Amino acid sequence: MKLQFLSAGRLRLKKSVYIKSADRSETFEVPVSSALIRHKQGNVLFDTGCHPSVVEHGEERWGPLMKVMTPLMRAEETLLPSLACVGIKPDDIDVVVCSHFHPDHCGCNEFFKKATILAHAKEIEAAKAPGAEAAGYLRADWDHGQMDPVTGDRDVFGDGRLVLIPLPGHTPGTMGAAVHLDRDGSFLLVSDAVSLRESLDTDTAPRNTWNADALLKSYEEIRRIEKSGATVICGHDDAQWRSLRKGIEAYE
Repeated sequence: MKLQFLSAGRLRLKKSVYIKSADRSETFEVPVSSALIRHKQGNVLFDTGCHPSVVEHGEERWGPLMKVMTPLMRAEETLLPSLACVGIKPDDIDVVVCSHFHPDHCGCNEFFKKATILAHAKEIEAAKAPGAEAAGYLRADWDHGQMDPVTGDRDVFGDGRLVLIPLPGHTPGTMGAAVHLDRDGSFLLVSDAVSLRESLDTDTAPRNTWNADALLKSYEEIRRIEKSGATVICGHDDAQWRSLRKGIEAYE
């Protein structure tokens, strides 16, 4: 089995959303990523990043969300070109795991027409609720394909190599994925359960948290898994992103 980290966009965000001591005018740049898991039973994508149209037409796709996150990437830094660089076409993907339904994590869902989409049942419920668009759930991004609701831990292939784990707090149905490799050990992909490592280290819930108590409990679970030897991969931590192997340089 292989794990490959792929560029799926880049954003400018308000720093005070994540670090409460930051000035409200301060911004910073963060990566948007996807993870490709090549398992003998199928190819899995964990998150699909930003829709390519936001490179030039962000206002049309995201509307008011552009006030809190601004696309910075070039077209070649979105997911489909990144997949092409590792020899994968959209129809080669069997499963798409959505950590949650914010548009920088599910924006390319529509391109994976042969894939089953795994998302937590509570996230699907939240995305369908009245007023969901104001909470960042854009139907054009998340509502695609054959969706398989997840309610607890989900062993995707039944062999313990890829296990989905509920990590609520950022949103009602945020999920992570534990990936267990033969040579490079275990990784825990936590998406925006921990956008920046600093939040986990300081036990601080960012301002864009749906439920702070739930998030702090998810932090406890993440730390427990980390203590067992897993490497925690954060959702938008630029320093960590720069340290990872990417593209054709796989973890195995």
